[in-house]
Amino acid sequence: MLALGRSTVPVAIRTIMLIDSLDMTDDDRSIIADHCKRSDERRIIITHGTDTMPETARYIAERISDKTIILTGAMVPYTFGSSDGLFNLGAALAYVQVAPLGVYVSMNGRLFPAASVRKDKVAGRFVAE
Repeated sequence: MLALGRSTVPVAIRTIMLIDSLDMTDDDRSIIADHCKRSDERRIIITHGTDTMPETARYIAERISDKTIILTGAMVPYTFGSSDGLFNLGAALAYVQVAPLGVYVSMNGRLFPAASVRKDKVAGRFVAE
């Protein structure tokens, strides 16, 4: 996706887990938070399923305050072809470079603090709480 978007921002990519976010537990969130804590990077993007993205963002925010961490994903899966995933990843890449320390959700061209975001399943977008 980064190559398709012609990104020139240097990145290191790590795959932590590939599970449906509906199946995610706090044990899984703990693994993600631990990887973020131990990472030398100060700015981190996490791709995540949208169903439980706000819960994971809040979980991480309760444990990490000295990094900029942004969760993003796609309302329409990337493999479907007309996904919003490429746009959301690009926005997250821009936001992670300029946002202050904290944990955020980046979706639909907006940046939401972890403590005040939810998925509006009826409207099909993320909104501030």
